[in-house]
Amino acid sequence: MKAPYWTAQLLPDPQEIIAKVSILKQPATGPATWNASEINADQSWLKALTPEFISALDQALTHLKSNALSYPDFTKHDFPMDSQHTFFASLAEELENGRAFFVLKGLPIDLYSESEIETLYYGIGLHLGTPVYQNPNGDLLGKVMNVGDKNSQNTRVYETNDYLPYHTDLSDVFGLICIRKAKTGGLTSLVSGGAVYNKMLKHHPEYLGLFYRSMPYAHLGDGINRSPLFSYHDNKLTCRYLRKYIELEHENQGQPLSTVEVEALDCFDRIIHRDDMRLDLMLEPGDMLFANNYAVMHSRTGFEDFDQPDRQRKLLRLWLKMPNARRLALDFPGQNGFPPPGQV
Repeated sequence: MKAPYWTAQLLPDPQEIIAKVSILKQPATGPATWNASEINADQSWLKALTPEFISALDQALTHLKSNALSYPDFTKHDFPMDSQHTFFASLAEELENGRAFFVLKGLPIDLYSESEIETLYYGIGLHLGTPVYQNPNGDLLGKVMNVGDKNSQNTRVYETNDYLPYHTDLSDVFGLICIRKAKTGGLTSLVSGGAVYNKMLKHHPEYLGLFYRSMPYAHLGDGINRSPLFSYHDNKLTCRYLRKYIELEHENQGQPLSTVEVEALDCFDRIIHRDDMRLDLMLEPGDMLFANNYAVMHSRTGFEDFDQPDRQRKLLRLWLKMPNARRLALDFPGQNGFPPPGQV
């Protein structure tokens, strides 16, 4: 299998960056700038899978098995879904130039084994974009389960049942498929970066300059350790938000955030958590969520699991590099996953 795409865009001369930074001084517009009432009133982002799509998926799975292939050792051509090319193209367009997210519903998940679900979901990812590594271990599908040791600093929050703060992932697009729900909780929330920007522009413009300044991040990738929170380039507003990594890198460098920086981030967080800003989703088994990391931030509430291991909450996560992804500004370094294991 060809190694998944990974790139780290090394920053050019700082003076070149400063000369080309553009600040959006008018409200962000377009379908990706939405609030809760708008997105709940028009739910065309909920896309029911057709019988034809499910049939094509089953045929692709049968073709794959006939060639003795399974996840992750196959390519897009090994999982043929040519009849759905137009549909996949429309999904990619929705992610980049539409609302920047959608939910696919109707996959009869009970008809498949968990290994078949992994294969099907990975195959769908191959027809949308290119799956990339999600960690230094080389995982192409992340298992989102409460399996981590909360006392270990190496445990990621998504490996626990704790609240997961709003953030963006390190890829063009992230995807989730629900295999099992929790006993209670585990709500997924989305918020539009453009809508948050507009609230700040209207009510707290004094903070926006800070968000265009490159800030140090921990764990952002080899060769990359700085990024602004907002960037405006080629008429598109782009957002990257991982507050925990910002705070951690400031601590690592022995340079705590200033009072005004903390105030600005607190203001940003207050806007994100407003009821009128966010879309709350309970993903049902078989539901597939995809969202553009440059336009949408996501979160998850804490949850309580069942005692039986085979009933505990489980989702699979994809990170995708997209063929139609936006061009990024010089000061907003591109990132699509981690390099292959062992590669520096």
